[in-house]
Amino acid sequence: MDLHGFGHLLLAGTWITLKLAFTSLFFGLLLGLIGAAAKLSPVRALRWIATTYTTLIRGVPELLLVLIIYFGTTELLLRLFDQYIEISAFAAGVTALSIAFGAYATEVFRSALQEIPKGQRESAMAMGMNRWQTFTRILMPQLWRIAIPGLGNLFLVLLKDTALVSVIGLDDLMRQAYVAAGFTKLPFTFYLAAAFIYLLLTIIFMQVIRLLEMRANRPWQGAR
Repeated sequence: MDLHGFGHLLLAGTWITLKLAFTSLFFGLLLGLIGAAAKLSPVRALRWIATTYTTLIRGVPELLLVLIIYFGTTELLLRLFDQYIEISAFAAGVTALSIAFGAYATEVFRSALQEIPKGQRESAMAMGMNRWQTFTRILMPQLWRIAIPGLGNLFLVLLKDTALVSVIGLDDLMRQAYVAAGFTKLPFTFYLAAAFIYLLLTIIFMQVIRLLEMRANRPWQGAR
């Protein structure tokens, strides 16, 4: 893929896009698990914090969240330390996308946890398992199986939302396509190439998600 000498830049941008997506996925899943646990907690304060988090974040556009974190963090650090400290575009992008993904993942995990009968947890505790053992051995395998479809859809959205981080200067796929289009005066060519790469990545990950679903459901197929 040469593309007037800019093909290697698009490939480099694709690698940045993938790193951004998977790093955000990791932290987003952690936030989602914590948020779901807080929403189902008997502690009222934790439920309130989790509900406020999901309500606020889901009501704010991801692009605005990226801009707030990138510019707002810099201003906050300036006020705290009286020194200009610029946060990297990658770190700001990961933070914004992780927070956004986590808010939606919270609802997916919460719904999945509620589908698991409470009697299984009670039985595990009666057998002498502590809470961590109950979660990892009893709840987590079922939680994963139920949540994969929803999380897979969220990841596909996250993959495309990485393009928003290009507005703060991250050299991702969208940014590289923009630079190449401006330099060559061939916007249709490079934006179409970027669209093709995003589409190709989406198709690949759709197949990966499908395989994960099949693998997660395999232990339950014989029990039907």
